[in-house]
Order: sequence, then structure tokens, then C-alpha cells
Amino acid sequence: MENIKAIAVYCGSKPGASPIYAAAARELGRQMTEHNIRLVFGGGRIGLMGEVADQVLTNGGQVTGVIPHFLNDLEVAHNDVTELITVESMHERKHVMFSRSDAFVILPGGLGTLDECMEIITWKQLQVHSRPIIILDVEGYWKSLRVLFQDIVDGGFAHPKALEMFSIVENVDDVFTAIAAAPEPDPVVLESHL
Repeated sequence: MENIKAIAVYCGSKPGASPIYAAAARELGRQMTEHNIRLVFGGGRIGLMGEVADQVLTNGGQVTGVIPHFLNDLEVAHNDVTELITVESMHERKHVMFSRSDAFVILPGGLGTLDECMEIITWKQLQVHSRPIIILDVEGYWKSLRVLFQDIVDGGFAHPKALEMFSIVENVDDVFTAIAAAPEPDPVVLESHL
């Protein structure tokens, strides 16, 4: 954990159907400040993005937001963050968030969050990085994703060790333990399919 200075949090620009999602986002933000970890996020003031950012800021933490120009109005850029980076595209947003983070946490979210989750896992499979990836399965939100990952392995499209590239936890209290325990990716995950 001593090497973890910044975490990218991927999450919804909406609050979702359950108030438990926002509570988890706030608790994650609070615990990040306890660990003196900078938040890197999508730069929006609304939804779960706003919840986690506000909590980090309220507790005296540092926040880097990254938002494309065209989403600046739709997601209502969070202008109170420590650093707001405006980029040209979603691709650039994801690259900047990746380059500034030592680990990745996925909260509930929509299609954009799912895209970010799958891309960061795929980059790990391709050995672009070896950083911890934690999926926070609040109230079983990601239960279908768990099934999908297993189906991909069972269908022969990923090595069983691909499931070790990320951790799925159900409580915020387990996020930092999972980050600290994250193993290095096994090269067989990539090499077995070449």
C-alpha cells in the first residue's frame, strides 16, 4: 500500500436506484483520505462521481478530475477539485486517468463505467500494466459481471488465471486490503492465447 498514492475510481454519473451506492462512494472517499490517497476520477460533480469527490475534498484530500470538453456541460464539471484536466476525447480521458493512477476501483455505474472496467482489465491481460483492480460489488450490483467473467473462462476465451487479475469485494472496508494483497498478473493469462 505504500506505493499507492493515487486511485482511479470509475463510477456512475448518476446516483443509481439505491442510496447504498452513494453511501459506498462517500465511504470510499473518506477511507481514501485516511490512507492519504489522491482520487483520480471522471471530473463530474453529479452522481457517484460527485459523491466520492466531495467526500475526499471534505476530508482534506486531493482530487484530480479528468473530463472531455463535450461532457463538461452534461456531467457538470466539478470545479472545486484540486486539479481539473479538460481533454478532447473519451480515449484521452481514460489515458490520463490511467497514467495518473496506481490502482483502480470500480463502483456501480452505467455503460461508461463498464467500458472503463473492461478496458483496464484488458490492459492488464495484455501486460500494459500490473496495477491492482478492485470491483466494489455494492449490494450485488456486479453479480452479472461475476457470471460473465466465469462464462468467458468456461467458454475457453480466457485462462482461469484471468480471474486473478482483479478482485471483487462487497464492502468498502475490504478495498484497501484487496489492493495490498493484489498479486502480479500471471504471464500465462496472455501467453496461453497467443
